[in-house]
Amino acid sequence: MPDAPERIVLVTEGSDPVPLDWLRGQARVVEAGPEDPGFAGHLAQAQGLLVRTYTKVNDALLDRAPKLKVVGRGGVGLENIDVAACRRRGIEVVYTPDANTLAVGDFVLGYMLQLLRPWAFFRDKTYDPKEFKRIRDTVRGRQLNELTLGILGMGRVGRRVGHIAARGFGMRVLYNDLLDVHSQLDFPATSVDKPTLYRDADVLSLHVTMLPGNENLIGREQLAMMKPTAILLNTSRGEVLDAAALADALRNKKLAGAALDVFSPEPPKPDFPLLGFDNVLLTPHLAARTYTALENMSWVVRDVVEVLEGRRPKFPAP
Repeated sequence: MPDAPERIVLVTEGSDPVPLDWLRGQARVVEAGPEDPGFAGHLAQAQGLLVRTYTKVNDALLDRAPKLKVVGRGGVGLENIDVAACRRRGIEVVYTPDANTLAVGDFVLGYMLQLLRPWAFFRDKTYDPKEFKRIRDTVRGRQLNELTLGILGMGRVGRRVGHIAARGFGMRVLYNDLLDVHSQLDFPATSVDKPTLYRDADVLSLHVTMLPGNENLIGREQLAMMKPTAILLNTSRGEVLDAAALADALRNKKLAGAALDVFSPEPPKPDFPLLGFDNVLLTPHLAARTYTALENMSWVVRDVVEVLEGRRPKFPAP
């Protein structure tokens, strides 16, 4: 009896070593990004495709992948994958929706604390007594238990942030979501309409996906509703926030601060409008980058193999 044909899985953006080694025991793994000279040839032979954030899985790519059976996204969002185009071709899409929930939740609270509790570090030398006293006498922060957290998008990460804020810090939590998620909450929180969310939040944290219509979901009109003492956090997708409008609001003291981990485009261009602000934190898409979360995301390979072996995956794309 002839041997079964070799399964090939093309990995375009790397993977954590342990899941990748496991995958090598199940299939032949080829690592090559779209810019690789041999990418087209590898894609034409691949039964599985493993991507992360920047590989665009669209009609143009799929037309060059006649043997493809499954696309695995090591991450939460699926904006870079045309799921409908995959389904038209009978290609399954799998992902890791709960892989980085804890990591991103931690990061959001870190953002919040840095903006609300100013830190005046000294490292290379101490402050002289006069400056030490001046800082102590003038720097003031706000306590989280006195503030209202507004969450736009109460998915897995939104719920994690809300849980920590309410149960850990005693914050009042408001949220807005397209779905009725109240039964999934294990902490006190109130569903409100978007204008109420923007008006009442001392901290507005964005946790929405990049669905059609969500581009610039938070723009000039929404920012104008917010308190001048409020801060805004975005660890979801850069496209949902109008960065120029946010810069204007901060410059005109209509908002007290902001923190962004995601950008549109990504990385941001040199003329990004939020550079140079003392009350803005900018990080290069780091919220999910813990050792554990990255390994969790890489274990999408399990579902890739499930599909290749004809079984139902644990996390198919919705």
